[in-house]
Amino acid sequence: MARSNLSSIEFDAPNKSSRLRGDTLRITTMRGLRQAAYGMMAVILAIALTGAGWSAITIGLLISVSLAGDLFGTLVIGRWADQWGRRRTLTVLALLMAATGLIFGLAGLFDLTTWYPVLLVVAFFGTLGTSASETAPFLPIEQAMLGQVGKGEDRTRRFATYNFVAVFAGALGALAAGLPELALRYGVPMPVSLEFSFALYAVVALAVALLASRLSSAVEAPTVAQSVPSPVSAMTVSRDDPPRMPRRRLFSSLPHSRRPVLQLSGLFSLDAFAGGLVAQTLVALYFHLRFGVSLGLLAILFFGANLLSALSFLAAPALAQRFGLLNTMVFTHLPSNLLLILVPLMPTFPLAAALLLLRQTLSQLDVPTRQAYTMALVTPAERTAAASATSVARSAGAAMSPALAGILLQGPLLVFGAPFLVAGGLKAIYDLSLWRLFRRVRLPEDREAKS
Repeated sequence: MARSNLSSIEFDAPNKSSRLRGDTLRITTMRGLRQAAYGMMAVILAIALTGAGWSAITIGLLISVSLAGDLFGTLVIGRWADQWGRRRTLTVLALLMAATGLIFGLAGLFDLTTWYPVLLVVAFFGTLGTSASETAPFLPIEQAMLGQVGKGEDRTRRFATYNFVAVFAGALGALAAGLPELALRYGVPMPVSLEFSFALYAVVALAVALLASRLSSAVEAPTVAQSVPSPVSAMTVSRDDPPRMPRRRLFSSLPHSRRPVLQLSGLFSLDAFAGGLVAQTLVALYFHLRFGVSLGLLAILFFGANLLSALSFLAAPALAQRFGLLNTMVFTHLPSNLLLILVPLMPTFPLAAALLLLRQTLSQLDVPTRQAYTMALVTPAERTAAASATSVARSAGAAMSPALAGILLQGPLLVFGAPFLVAGGLKAIYDLSLWRLFRRVRLPEDREAKS
């Protein structure tokens, strides 16, 4: 009997490993497809809405409403995704993304201006790509799944690959945003090309839904019995501390790691607020309004910017292994913020574009390390809640700032590029605060980096 059981285990082990690799591939592919669609939409949206007569304020408000919807969705996901099923939830989210593209495309057939109230509702409940960094509710589920499949020591590598594919795909999507201008040379009207772009956005979302439905059961949430305290939990939570009631329902699933996750969430919210001021759609709008840059040239610029970000992800695992997750997060992000402040001070588009490209070589190195750091900070059963909590914080911060950026891009304020100045300063404060709060925390990944 024992021999029979052993044979079964030996037979099942390769199958399980194959399923985990397949799940990792599907999760990464889903993110890449979405990001390609977001990269295209982030550039096209500003031009399409400006051409329809929308002001910078109305565009900024639409982006804020969209990000507020992401916040609402992430709150719901953080509370219920594990109970509903991660695969089922991802499929529904992808279908909502497809509906967003279809409705925006239909609005373009008529009058985008008169459809403004409808588009605000759709932007809230759907998914509208406006930034190179995704804020939609997909992320906490996928981060929890990636933190769960495979070995813990490979976690940073998995997140680096996940983000590399996403940003590289976003670069290709940004390049595809120039196709409407190219099609115009062959007699295809710009409105027709833009409507086709919205339809393509919907088709990509349907492909994501199909992949989500084909994930294995191994990505679903573990039971409470499978959870073990993390090293940081043991360091930060004393057994002698009196039990505390959860401050919010969102954090009720973080019995061991509530305090560090709350601290991270506050800092991530500040960083995202600053990032929302320079969302890719708003940067495209800034260059279009200040320097008169065409859609085709913007597509090339953001292809280069996202490509440099993608290539930088390849260095993240090695840097984290050598210097530790926190050091990599802080000391690559801080110089990029100083470069961000310099962008609006440049008198010409080529100089401003050059600084933006230089900034992109550093600005995203903290993304995979930040995600890996959060997953290492908590127990396996807390990962969805932790990812959701930090994603909610980021969505909340990001949702508040685009409307403000729209105001700062009006009239004389456009020349000063105030969103860049404010964003760079706030992001620098985030970096220094993160270092001050967590510099003494040691994770297994950090101990491996020293050995």
